[in-house]
Amino acid sequence: MALYARPSWQLTRQVTTDVFVVVWTGVWWLAGRALDGVIRGLASPSRAIQDAAGSMQDGFEEAARSVETVPLAGPTLRKPFDAAASGLQQVWQSAHDQVVGIEQVATMTGLLTFAIPVAIILALWLPVRIRFIRNSRATARFISTQPNLELLALRALATQPFHRLAQVSNDPLAAWRDGDEQVIDALAELELRRNGLRRPRVARLPDPPAIEGRTQPS
Repeated sequence: MALYARPSWQLTRQVTTDVFVVVWTGVWWLAGRALDGVIRGLASPSRAIQDAAGSMQDGFEEAARSVETVPLAGPTLRKPFDAAASGLQQVWQSAHDQVVGIEQVATMTGLLTFAIPVAIILALWLPVRIRFIRNSRATARFISTQPNLELLALRALATQPFHRLAQVSNDPLAAWRDGDEQVIDALAELELRRNGLRRPRVARLPDPPAIEGRTQPS
């Protein structure tokens, strides 16, 4: 099995496409993060209001606890401070809700900005790569032991463009039918190259040692 074709224009296209997909994914990831940051920045005024309201609420609550220690009039003096602290609590909660809402919008917008373009390019690129790998794996099974050159040649006749077939023979189909080994080898090589494979080398057995003849006694 091969992930890429053998050195050819097909390999160049595959590598270029893969690099483009990686760059495309990275660019849209950065774009999503940038947009997320911009939208989150819109929550800065609400965060400032939230912080100010929280600080003022703490101050009024501290003042309420202080005046409560005044004999007799303590509970009465505390009421205005408690009312102010309660109002500031509502302001804080409103600002907090705005911050949460803006951050949720920022997260969703950034995610969609990244996911939609990447999903589109993956839907176009991934099936092509998977199909190439599956074809390469299937072809590798035919050459794992004894290369089935005739089948590979027939496959080449069905898949290769006409200008490449014409480079092999003026009539490659007739040559295949006639069992022309040279044409069959060339067609099989085209199919192997298309799937990123090489024909396995068949180990050649060494020649048996020569047996010296024995001289018959006269």
